[in-house]
Amino acid sequence: MKIREELLRNIRQVEPYVPGEQPQEQVVKLNTNENPYPPSPEVKKALDAMDTDAFRLYPDPASSVLVKALAEQYHVGENQVFAGVGSDDVLSLCFLTFFNSDKPVLFPDITYSFYKVWAQLYRIPYECPKLDEDFRIVKEDYYCENGGIIFPNPNAPTAIYEELDFIEDILEHNRNSIVIVDEAYIDFAGRSAVELIGRYDNLIVTQTFSKSRSMAGMRIGYAIACPELIRCLNDVKYSFNSYTMSRAALVCGAAAVGDTEYFEENIRKIVKTREWAKKELSKLGFVMTDSKANFIFARHPEYDAGKLFTELKNEHIYVRHWDDERIGQYLRISVGTDEEMGILIDFLRRTVRQH
Repeated sequence: MKIREELLRNIRQVEPYVPGEQPQEQVVKLNTNENPYPPSPEVKKALDAMDTDAFRLYPDPASSVLVKALAEQYHVGENQVFAGVGSDDVLSLCFLTFFNSDKPVLFPDITYSFYKVWAQLYRIPYECPKLDEDFRIVKEDYYCENGGIIFPNPNAPTAIYEELDFIEDILEHNRNSIVIVDEAYIDFAGRSAVELIGRYDNLIVTQTFSKSRSMAGMRIGYAIACPELIRCLNDVKYSFNSYTMSRAALVCGAAAVGDTEYFEENIRKIVKTREWAKKELSKLGFVMTDSKANFIFARHPEYDAGKLFTELKNEHIYVRHWDDERIGQYLRISVGTDEEMGILIDFLRRTVRQH
């Protein structure tokens, strides 16, 4: 049955975010930037020790056990930490809470595509300054009146990291705007903008457990900012959905934060594999950005990316490709295990050389 026009008039319709494929069969899965290694063993211990009878009760709306662990980890006050159901939930609430001006919110033209979805969903005006020819943010494009600023660092899908002086320059030129730095991939890159929180009351830094802490399936994200901004964020959260995080997520998240040694070793392994894969891709003629994330953004000057994407998929090797004018010849390749990256490189050696 086709819905009537009279009904459609008052239904909110947006162009949705398109997530990466989640194939059910056995594949080399390098398309959604998940961590190829399991979470800390402390997570399993925490989960095994849980009293399942407690699942009949609502979880702590303040997420206290996780907020406390994160505050200790980052040496900030507990009133400076907000926890949510993955960084997507945190960022969506940030859009709803902080971007309420008639002036446009600014974010790059090539970036995390969910930003545009949230802006459209919440009826927020926005503009997208173009990255330069090297896919870098042009900071001067953000020296203008705006209703807020958001960008990832490292950016996605370009994997380019900007140093803290770059971030601070944007903050200095936008003292009357909220600036959100989305650090989903920061642990594979360099220094975090959390260092700047004490100096800038307009800065919000968001991070996630989905990448470096191997807990994408648990859905844990968080924001760090000055206490007043966190209070505003909590006010909106409590007005929207008080009990957002499950008991299991809170307990397991806190356990993961406590295992620093495992976390750091995991990062070292992924970075080592990333740098090896970049060198091997270069030998095959691929051109890429200097990735500082857990993925590689690469193209081959003599091989169509869409065709290569399909050929990889036919071999059960999943990567990410966008049909976009500026990046349509690039593939985003998540960093897997050494074995998975070896399978990818072996296939490309055969395919690219044949071409």
